[in-house]
Amino acid sequence: MHFRKIEEFGNLEMSYVSDLSRGFISRNTNVFKNLERNRFTQFLLEKCVYGTPIFKLGNGGNRILILSGIHGNELPPQIANVRLLNSLLFEDLRNTLYIIPFASPKSTMNNERTFNGMDLNRSAHINDSLSNLIVRAVENLSIDFVGDFHSTAFNANPGCEAIFTSKSPSAESYLMANYISRDVGSEIISFDYAGSSYKGAVEDVCNLNGVPAITCEVLCPFGNVGAGTVERSFAQMNSFLSYFG
Repeated sequence: MHFRKIEEFGNLEMSYVSDLSRGFISRNTNVFKNLERNRFTQFLLEKCVYGTPIFKLGNGGNRILILSGIHGNELPPQIANVRLLNSLLFEDLRNTLYIIPFASPKSTMNNERTFNGMDLNRSAHINDSLSNLIVRAVENLSIDFVGDFHSTAFNANPGCEAIFTSKSPSAESYLMANYISRDVGSEIISFDYAGSSYKGAVEDVCNLNGVPAITCEVLCPFGNVGAGTVERSFAQMNSFLSYFG
């Protein structure tokens, strides 16, 4: 994976996870109207037309991935991730931060949970699925920790603001979840062993590969942006980062 520096935005670097997932994010009006309108956001949306962009900030320390948009109709974390990226562009970071704001631009464009009929959070273990390509990027970039950010509806799983984690085989997953839960109040949903409930979640596949990972959920109707939901997801992201100083 080759990263190129984007001179206009400080030390920002960019590459692509896939060019098969391209989409026009601005066609999803519920996303577009909630994005900060500036030159960088415009740049980001333009890059999504060509696939799934991954951005890099900082150099050194822990290598951390913040991911959103695995389910294209879970909108608050995608908007929050763009806000986070905007806020960090010119900061002097202690760690190396990778950010994927829109895992599947096509799914976000269409306000759909799936990508070409595939649930990306049940297929990260399937070779060459889009979420598997993200997992492989985690491996190829030697990423140390992963935070995957979602939203959930009242009648869905888990149906409340929560953090999914497991205690084994990557024990630090639980430590990260516990830190965020104490910091922002999200409920912990913990499993003894990663992937024991269902297969193919990005979080579980990363944990099984020895990369501590968590999934953070905020409560919001699918395909919509409820009042305060972007702020709650943004708080979870900031808490995740503060765990690493």
